[in-house]
Amino acid sequence: MDHHSFVHLYLHSQLSLLENTVRLKPLMALLKEHQIPAVALTDKSNLFGAIAFYQSALAHGLKPILRCEIWVSGNKAFCNQI
Repeated sequence: MDHHSFVHLYLHSQLSLLENTVRLKPLMALLKEHQIPAVALTDKSNLFGAIAFYQSALAHGLKPILRCEIWVSGNKAFCNQI
């Protein structure tokens, strides 16, 4: 596979609680080394790392893509309490 055409669209960072330990700075350096043009941050139920991710990606010449994995409940009893 040509690295230049690959973009990782499903990535949890260390801020995706209990999901991953990926650190942003080493990740961006690795992506830059392999000439991957963009990367998405898809943390689970939060966007705590969005600003740091965005700034780090731009600093390394990568296109940042922000995503968030959110679970929605169809339980009416739960929804009425919110």
